[in-house]
Amino acid sequence: MKITLAKTAGFCFGVDRAVNMVEKLLAEGKKVCTLGEIIHNRQLVDSLKERGVRIVSSPDEAMPDETLVIRSHGVARSVYEAAAARGVEVADATCPFVSKIHRIVSEAKGTVLIAGDPVHQEVLGIIGHTNTEYFVFANEEELNNLLENRKDLLEKDITVVSQTTFNKEIFEKCKKNLKKVYTNLSIFDTICSATADRQEEAAMLAANSDAMVVVGGKHSSNTAKLVDVCSKYCNNTVFTETKNGIDFSRLKGSERIGVVAGASTPAGIIKEVITTMEEILQPVEQAEEKEVVRKSFEEMTDEEAFEESLNSLNSDQKVKGEVLAVKPTEILVDIGRGLTGYIPADEYSYDSNIDLTTAVKVGDILDLIIMRTNDQEGTAMLSKRRYDAIAGWDKVVSAKESGEIITGTVTDVIKGGVMAATDGARIFIPASQATATRGESLEDLKGKEVSFRIIEIGRGRRAVGSIRSVLREQRKEQVSKLWETMAVGDKFNGVVKSITGYGAFVDIGGVDGMVHISELSWQRIKHPSEVVSVGDEIEVYIKALDAEKKKISLGYKKADENPWTILTQNYEEGSVVTVTVVSMTAYGAFARIIPGIDGLIHISQIANKHVAKPQDELTIGQEVEAKIVSIDTEKKRVSLSIRALLPEEEAAEVVETPAEEAVEAPAEEAPAEGAPAADAE
Repeated sequence: MKITLAKTAGFCFGVDRAVNMVEKLLAEGKKVCTLGEIIHNRQLVDSLKERGVRIVSSPDEAMPDETLVIRSHGVARSVYEAAAARGVEVADATCPFVSKIHRIVSEAKGTVLIAGDPVHQEVLGIIGHTNTEYFVFANEEELNNLLENRKDLLEKDITVVSQTTFNKEIFEKCKKNLKKVYTNLSIFDTICSATADRQEEAAMLAANSDAMVVVGGKHSSNTAKLVDVCSKYCNNTVFTETKNGIDFSRLKGSERIGVVAGASTPAGIIKEVITTMEEILQPVEQAEEKEVVRKSFEEMTDEEAFEESLNSLNSDQKVKGEVLAVKPTEILVDIGRGLTGYIPADEYSYDSNIDLTTAVKVGDILDLIIMRTNDQEGTAMLSKRRYDAIAGWDKVVSAKESGEIITGTVTDVIKGGVMAATDGARIFIPASQATATRGESLEDLKGKEVSFRIIEIGRGRRAVGSIRSVLREQRKEQVSKLWETMAVGDKFNGVVKSITGYGAFVDIGGVDGMVHISELSWQRIKHPSEVVSVGDEIEVYIKALDAEKKKISLGYKKADENPWTILTQNYEEGSVVTVTVVSMTAYGAFARIIPGIDGLIHISQIANKHVAKPQDELTIGQEVEAKIVSIDTEKKRVSLSIRALLPEEEAAEVVETPAEEAVEAPAEEAPAEGAPAADAE
């Protein structure tokens, strides 16, 4: 019997990111609630509940001291607005692939067609970002009905997107049908690549298996689609959430069993399923009777030879050699047995970039292992790296038991992670454990010295390490120290981590603080993205902090950029300035003096004659000369007068309204709450 696990089984990027976000918040001591179940896996959700994570159905249910996590499915725009209105702190775990769909539909014109389950949370979230007419179709039949019944759509621009977990085969058929009907068509392939790869691998594995086992939550959309795909190619497909739900009666007698898992299935559950299947379906006698075939070094691969050299090493294979000559590709040594020894470059060190001519010199004594001999030619191939690996492996095993942090050099970037060498031992560090956060470049690690822990020891002297666990511990210490030392007024060079409608969250060295939208610019802005973008490095300062609730308010605006400071330094009452009319009201016009400050030209000060309404004399965008009549820095108001620069007409009697009676700017012209007023009287 052979059990084959799909390479794509287990957490996808989006789910892993969401779960890690919750774990990070818990590790920071925060109270967490999730908007719905964080993933469609009952076991993991129950585990998080035991650790205090609450599940809520709307932002209104979040407590003031809780952080609300938006799961990877994403939500409608209205949910963010509701959270902001209540002042709820939000951690957005929306999958980047889903966020991309939100951007597409929010910018779409004409009609939006969405391929997906109309009641699925991801689709509901997509709908909540559309600004135009939309339709949802779940399959080819529903699409064809839409095409038949809505002929009026032929005249409109059509934008097509799909749920990230939509069946790829069905979507391809729908695309062909759409292209036959519409010419003004924009189709976006928004099926997640991980979902597509998972479905393709499932199909191939099912076609070559006697039985298939699909592991995942009963309510998981992408897992259900895997069941559909596998069932199409393999009649004997078993669907289970855990090892306890396997119907072994359907698997007995199967020679080839394939295993796939949904994107929300934890690795631990997958491992338990496979282990249980092996224990129950594979007889003990069968495991014991497996024939072990011995190979010579010449027949072995490099990895097999390496394992054999360490497992069956005897004293005759250990030698000391004196370096006779050093070449760029090999080292010649004397091992005193009437044989000329040579060490190939790749047997000297794991570092493929090492320069032998500078690393070794004639006369050096090296500890070596004899890999193979050629008596006819009188030569012996030797290895230094394999000798070093023996002592290095003992250190690795000891580090696993003690939890000690060890250092090594990243020698290679391979599929799925990186390899690090420490005292001759090779450690595999998976991509998920190689960097502080997912998505960081692994290539940047090559050649660098890194610190890591050994988290797993496998058969055949294989070890798995984690750089991330060390980085997280260092970050935790950094955060703790930061909370002990930082104070109001402290300045930091931070990195913008995320943006919401009400502000930007900035990492100031392990701790995130928020810059409210009113603190981003002295001018009125509609959204923080007008000033900063995710990834920007900006200088901020602490305006306020709450160590108990772990909340920090940051400031970004510079005092010397305050438009009122600029105004008072460069202008005074009585100055004549060129201003631009920016808005009109019944009682006058507002004109831009400098960016951030608009002055009021009262209707009585527009001309040297009676003016019925400002529009009779002025237009938006018009530049005019005016005199600064008064500057009130306390109330943030400036009064302007065009009339003061014009000759008076004796026949005209104009009753001037005192400045104190001037009406303030209408609500739509008023600045955002917390921003400096730019009104004038």
